[in-house]
Amino acid sequence: MPTFDKSKLPSRHVSVGPEKAPHRSYYYAMGLSEEEIARPFVGVVSAGNDSAPCNTTLDMQADACRIGVEQGGGMPRRFNTITVTDGIAMGHEGMKSSLVSREVIADSVELSVRGHCYDALVTFAGCDKSLPGMMMAMLRLNVPSIFVYGGSILPGRFQDRDVTVVDVFEIVGKYAAGNCPLSELIALEKVACPGHGACGGQFTANTMACVGEAIGLSLPNSNMVPAPYKSREEIAIAAGKQVMTLVERNIRPRDICTREAFENAARIVAATGGSTNGGLHLPAMANECGIDFSLFDVADIFKTTPYLADLKPGGRYVAKDMYEAGGVYMLMKTMLGEGLLHGDCLTVTGKTLAENIDEITWNPDQKVIYDAKTPITPTGGVVGLKGSLAPEGAIVKVAGMKRLQFTGPARVFDCEDEAFAAVEKRDIAEGCVIVIRYEGPKGGPGMREMLATTAALYGQGMGESVALITDGRFSGGTRGFCIGHVGPEAADGGPIALIEDGDSIRIDAEAGTIDLDVPEDVLAARKAAWRPRINNYQAGALWRYAKNVGPAWAGAVTHPGAKAETHVFADI
Repeated sequence: MPTFDKSKLPSRHVSVGPEKAPHRSYYYAMGLSEEEIARPFVGVVSAGNDSAPCNTTLDMQADACRIGVEQGGGMPRRFNTITVTDGIAMGHEGMKSSLVSREVIADSVELSVRGHCYDALVTFAGCDKSLPGMMMAMLRLNVPSIFVYGGSILPGRFQDRDVTVVDVFEIVGKYAAGNCPLSELIALEKVACPGHGACGGQFTANTMACVGEAIGLSLPNSNMVPAPYKSREEIAIAAGKQVMTLVERNIRPRDICTREAFENAARIVAATGGSTNGGLHLPAMANECGIDFSLFDVADIFKTTPYLADLKPGGRYVAKDMYEAGGVYMLMKTMLGEGLLHGDCLTVTGKTLAENIDEITWNPDQKVIYDAKTPITPTGGVVGLKGSLAPEGAIVKVAGMKRLQFTGPARVFDCEDEAFAAVEKRDIAEGCVIVIRYEGPKGGPGMREMLATTAALYGQGMGESVALITDGRFSGGTRGFCIGHVGPEAADGGPIALIEDGDSIRIDAEAGTIDLDVPEDVLAARKAAWRPRINNYQAGALWRYAKNVGPAWAGAVTHPGAKAETHVFADI
C-alpha cells in the first residue's frame, strides 16, 4: 500500500498537527485509528435515494467504492446529495426543480468537500441532472476525481418488444386519442421499468454517462454496464483504487478536461443521437474549468459529426445493447480511426484516450454501433439552430427524423400546462408550430422539460405533423421536430415573447436556421408593448435561481466559473 505525504493535501487542515486534536477527536469517535487518520481523505459521494430506480443502487455502489479507496491507501468518507428524478418530476410543476437541482448538487458537493477538506472525490450518480452536477463539482474543486454512473435499467418487454418509460409517456397520448384501451396502458406501465437503473434509451442520463467516458473522467467502458449487473460493484471498487493513483500522481480534473476533451464529448453526444441537454451541460461543465465552450461551439462540432449509434428514441437499441456491443469505447474506436476524436487527451487511467482505445478491438458483428466510414447519417443526431427567432441559438435532436424542414403558423402557449391541456383535448391542428414560452431558465423558472407534451403528441399520431419550439428544454426521450433552448428566452423579451397566433415560422434543421416571418416594424411595435411577467415563485430556491441564472447558450449557470477564481480549492 502506498504512503502519502499529507503536508500539501487539503485534509492536513483537519488532521495534521497538535492544533488539530479537536478535529481528530471526531475521527476517533467514528472508529478510525491513528494510521487511518493519517491517510488522504476521499469523499465518496452518492446521489442515492428511494425517489426512483435510477438512484436505488448508488449507495450500495458507493459503499463498495470504500474497499478500493482503502486498498489504494486512502480513507473513504461517504456523503450523499439530492436528486430530482425527471421521470417523476415530468409533466407538472415539479419539473421546474430539475435543472435547479444540477446547481444544488454541484454546490452541495462543493460545500461538503470545502467544509471537511477532502483530498479526492469519487462520485456516483444515476438520474439526468445528477451526472453533470457531480462532474461540475469535480471540476470546480479540482481535486483528483473519478465519476461513476450507476448504470441503466434493463429494457422492459411488452407485446414481444423492448420498451422504456418513454413508451409509457407516449401511450398516454394514444389513450387520450382513443386509440387504445385503458387496460393496455395499465399493462404497459407495469412492465416498462423492470428494476433498478436509469432510463434505458439514449436520453439525458445515458448521454451524460457517455460524456463521462469520452471526456476522460470515467474509467473506460464502465458506464454502459446496466445497474443490476454484479460487475457494477467491481467498477466501484476499481474507481476507488484508481482515484488513489490520481492522488499519488496529482492528476486533476482540469488536467483531463481540456477544450479538446470537451470537443470529444460533444462528438459523442452527436454520434449517439444523444439528448439535447448535452448542449446545456457541456457549457456548464466548461464554465467550471474557465473554458469558453458555448452552445454555438457544441453546434459547430455537431455539424461535422456522423450519427453512428442506433439508440432509442430515434433508433432501435437501448444502453444494455450498447454495452453488449462493446460500449462507448467501441464507438470511440471507429471515431478515432476516422480522425473524429483528439486521441492525445489525458484520462483518469493516467493514459491518453488513444492509449485506452488501443486496447479495444473493433467488433464488426455487433449491430448497434456503425462504422464511421458507413454512418447511419453523415451528420450528427443533434443540430444547433440560429436565426431571427433564436439569435442566441436553439437545439434540436434529428436522430431518426425523416423531415428536416418545417414551415407553419404559430400556436402560442405561455406555459407547458396550457399546451398539454390543448393536446389532451386534441385542440392542435396538423401543420402548426406549437410555441411554449416563459419556460426558460429565468422565466420558468427552472427550464422545464416537455416530454409529457411531446410524447402525448406522438401517441396521438401527431409527432411528425407538427413542430414544437420552446425556451424550455426537452427530455432526452423526446422525438419529433422539437426545438428547445430558444434564446433569448421570453422572460428577457426575446423574439419568442413576441410571437402571436398565426405568425409564420420557418425551421430548417439541414441549414441550421429558425426564423420568424414577421416584418421588423411589426416586431418593433410588439416589443414596445411587451412587459416582463411575474412568475409564481417569489421566494425560496426557485426565486434565488431565477435571480442568478444566465442564458441557456452559456449553460444556464449561476456563477462566473473558473475565470473569476483567485484560488482553487485543491491548492488550499
